[in-house]
Amino acid sequence: MTNQNVVVASDRKFSNIGLKITVTLTNSTLFSGADSKALPAPGGGFITISRKNILRKPTDTSDQGGNKINAWVNSLRASSPTRLKSSVAFSPQTEEQTSWIARHPSALSKFEEIVNASKGKKIVMFLDYDGTLAPIVEDPDRAFMTNEMREAVRDVARYFPTAIVTGRCRDKVFSFVKLAGLYYAGSHGMDIEGPSKKRRYKKGNHGVLCQPASEFLPMINEVYQTLLEKTKSIPGAKVENNKFCLSVHFRCVDENSWGTLAEQVRVVLDKYPKLTLTQGRMVLEIRPTIKWDKGKALEFLLEALGYANSKDVVPVYIGDDRTDEDAFKVLRNRGQGFGILVSKTPKETHASYSLQEPSEVKDFLRRLVQWKRLSLRQV
Repeated sequence: MTNQNVVVASDRKFSNIGLKITVTLTNSTLFSGADSKALPAPGGGFITISRKNILRKPTDTSDQGGNKINAWVNSLRASSPTRLKSSVAFSPQTEEQTSWIARHPSALSKFEEIVNASKGKKIVMFLDYDGTLAPIVEDPDRAFMTNEMREAVRDVARYFPTAIVTGRCRDKVFSFVKLAGLYYAGSHGMDIEGPSKKRRYKKGNHGVLCQPASEFLPMINEVYQTLLEKTKSIPGAKVENNKFCLSVHFRCVDENSWGTLAEQVRVVLDKYPKLTLTQGRMVLEIRPTIKWDKGKALEFLLEALGYANSKDVVPVYIGDDRTDEDAFKVLRNRGQGFGILVSKTPKETHASYSLQEPSEVKDFLRRLVQWKRLSLRQV
């Protein structure tokens, strides 16, 4: 993987996200959201995060209680995979689907268009995990990627700086991917770690780059324990601790119990106004109310790699869930790079292209590697 060391020019700022990095980071450094407090990094250097720039205004999770629960349940039912599959599998392609595909064409069919726009520039890859590199499964602890996909990701990382950006705990997703030469952004980008300068391919030698929600750890752990107790009476419910955020999975919960589960979560969060609740694919996500998401993580990593203001970089972000839209939106606003949505069904998105499933993601990554190898031979 080329150009993967984190090198940031001194005293440069993230004007949009309130971060300031003063030196290269190669060793583990943890920092909290204390007011403009710089913490020393082992071996020298400081990271400064302004707390007021990342804290969101606390949101009211109650929102008239039952009304919000009903809205959630209706939204969950409408977006459930079972209903989507039944509506697509037994009907011909609709005018809406045709129009959507025209606006978000396959990244495979438009592959030449993508690489032609990337000639002479540096591609940086950002990849979601669940639903992108691995299929969505009933048991989130068994969301394994195939060996073929791992090889494809490994080969991509040899030629392009590559990051896994996921809502999962960073350590958990690393145990799935098992590739040490990548950047890992867990907890929806709130826990970023990258390859160190030396011995970059050896496990256990990563340096922590960014943890803007460290002060929320005790609160997250407290809510996790409470939700475990509150939801244990609902068959199929699973609460996952992703370190800086929590996931309440209901893929295996009977649909008649969705409202009960959502109400249990709401009651718990009413006591924690500094946490916010969002919805993903058969999952409720609980996160700190800070101005940080996968889009901010993308911006952070581009800055860390020295590409923040570069016109010669092409960020490519591939993801399948609502939380990936924050990254797609960043690319749209930059007018730079490509967002690729992984979905078999039309949905509102800021992505430019689409792929239907992880197997197509694998094919796209393989073609990208083949294109790069060929272009290097022609130099």
